[in-house]
Formats: sequence, structure tokens, C-alpha cells
Amino acid sequence: MPYQFEDLKNSCHAKWHAYIKHSFVQQLGDASLAPEAFQHYLKQDYLFLIQFARAYGLAVYKSPTLSDLKQAKEGLKAIVDIELDLHIRYCEEWGISEQELANLPEARATLAYTRYVLDTGNRGDLLDLHVALSPCMVGYGEIATWLNSRAETLRGDSNPYNAWIAMYESAEFQDAMQSEIRWLNERLADVSSARFDQLSRIFSDATRLEIDFWQMGLTQSD
Repeated sequence: MPYQFEDLKNSCHAKWHAYIKHSFVQQLGDASLAPEAFQHYLKQDYLFLIQFARAYGLAVYKSPTLSDLKQAKEGLKAIVDIELDLHIRYCEEWGISEQELANLPEARATLAYTRYVLDTGNRGDLLDLHVALSPCMVGYGEIATWLNSRAETLRGDSNPYNAWIAMYESAEFQDAMQSEIRWLNERLADVSSARFDQLSRIFSDATRLEIDFWQMGLTQSD
């Protein structure tokens, strides 16, 4: 049986569950999350996105084919031209200026996660890098879908975090997520069991670091 992205998730099911359904996510959905925790997360997520844009730039460099290059370019473009601009405007709505964002120090969880992805990409090949990036791209899309499936999730003006959910449930983001899954499925279909085990470890580590990133926001840790 050829491997698929779903097999990566199943290889660390408990961690993936803990990431998608983290207390930070649940509290964001039911509007009980402390505003200070969300602001801390927003600030660090800006720094996170800067480093992930660099990672997609690395993916462009490592792309052996035009198809791979286009896929990496779309990921870079989505972060630089869409997500970062939206993020800056959203931060302004929460009283966080672009100047403040530019001068922020990175929290330990931000450093650990982003540098792990960049290090994985530098040491490994393009598939290693995409697998390390995938918990973020795919996970946020799945989180929006999961939140919308919960009776406890509040939408509209009753939830100050509604715009965050809307960003990741959007057709634009969901299309990008599905495009990434298709790209991964095509490459995973050809890997050996030994190679899949290597990729599973990368995916598991990146998912664990995503959990730490949520926890960093929840506890407002540096």
C-alpha cells in the first residue's frame, strides 16, 4: 500500500489529537481564552510566520522540478502576500502595532519550532522540509473545521476570536491546505517503509513543537 499524508497523522495520533484539540484552541473557540494569552500568541505568530516564509524560500531553492518550485512559490506567496498582511492588520485591531511586532524577541517555543523546521530543511531534502512544515499548514485548516463542528464554538460578534477562525476556514486557505496534501500524497506514495519511518519522526517532532507553541500562548511564556 502506498503511503499517504493520513498515515503521517496516524503515526502520531495522540500528539496530533493533542495539537488539534489543545486547550488554547478550545478556549479560542468558546471565547473563554484570556485576551492577554491571545495577544501573546499573535505576537509570536508574527515572528513564526517570518521564519516560515524563510522555510518556503528554502523550499524554492531545493525544488528539483518546475512543479515543485511552483508549489513552494505558492506557499511563500501565501505567507508574504496574504497571511502576513492579514496578520499585521489583525494585530492592529488588538492594539499591537507593526513597530511593536518588528521589535519583539522570540519566545523559546518560537525559536525551537521554527529553527527545527529550517534545520530539517537544510539537512534533508525537499520532502523532509514539506513534512516539517505540514503540521502548521494542514493543522490550522483542520482546527478551523474541528472548531466549526463543535456545539461549544461561538461564531460572529459573540466571539472576539471569530476572525481568526474565519481566516483558516476560508476557501483560499483550505484550497492551499488541500494542494499541500496532494503534493505530499504524490511523494509519499513512492517512499519505502524505512524512509516513511524517518518522515514520521519529523512529522511527530513538528507536531510536538506545535503543541508547545499553543502552550506558550496559553501560559504567555517567554
